[in-house]
Amino acid sequence: MSDNLLDMLVFVRVAQAGSLSAAARELRLSLTVVSRKLTRLEARLGVRLFNRTTRSLTLTEEGMRFHARCVRILAEIDDAETEVTSGRDTALGLLRVTSTFAFGCRWLAPLLQEFQAQHPGLHVHLDTDDGVANIVERGYDLAIRFGALADSSLIARQLAPNRRVICASPSYLARHGRPETLEDLAGHAAITFGDPPNTHWIFADGRSVNVKGVLTTNNGELAHRWALGGAGLILKSIWDVRDDIRSGQLEVVLPDVLLPAAPIHAVFPHNRLTAAKVRLCVDFLAVRLKDIGGDLLG
Repeated sequence: MSDNLLDMLVFVRVAQAGSLSAAARELRLSLTVVSRKLTRLEARLGVRLFNRTTRSLTLTEEGMRFHARCVRILAEIDDAETEVTSGRDTALGLLRVTSTFAFGCRWLAPLLQEFQAQHPGLHVHLDTDDGVANIVERGYDLAIRFGALADSSLIARQLAPNRRVICASPSYLARHGRPETLEDLAGHAAITFGDPPNTHWIFADGRSVNVKGVLTTNNGELAHRWALGGAGLILKSIWDVRDDIRSGQLEVVLPDVLLPAAPIHAVFPHNRLTAAKVRLCVDFLAVRLKDIGGDLLG
């Protein structure tokens, strides 16, 4: 049984890392050992779990189904061991977190470093991606997201308030003028982002404007850089642009127009609720982000 669980763990790490060599480094095993365990697992199951080429490694349909089950099984084992060995006051093991690129780099990374230093037995892995990952299928313990929770099978806890603003660089406003009404926005160049990019800006009073996305991307940080370079208006969280506004690199336009708030949430599967590492991390982030948010939004 122990060999079967180790094979399962190796399989999950290979699927998440995208290559045998990356999984071997993460697990601190040789590439030969990882390859042998994967081959043995496929032989025992009688199915091929991966499609292999010289440049890529992707899950087969059977592999995707098996991966989802393995992630749940390993999570249950991890939770059980954590609860038994450390009670409810110590964070141990691997904590896998996902967040957007900008928020993850600017705010979450230093906070997770601080949290890990308080719990030396914990290993933290942070993935940054502006897409919305399926945290159950991808095996994440915790996601930090902006806005409302769409998936009712997950648990969400609000961590901090948020405010969104429309802003642009002084150079753009000097060339094109400052919009004075919502209707003016349609005549300006806009930088839009998301998947798909959001060109329909909705406001708290129910009004909306279709903006002209002259530059679009799936990467919020790239959109931010375009705005700093004077390319157009951008709709951004104050968490992302506070420092630029204070330094004068960006200016808020239509400051009296309110946008939906999209507060920051911690999102996690139901089976992570009792895991000390998740509970303690969420409690820590709630305190620290509330303090930062008070200064940010004050």
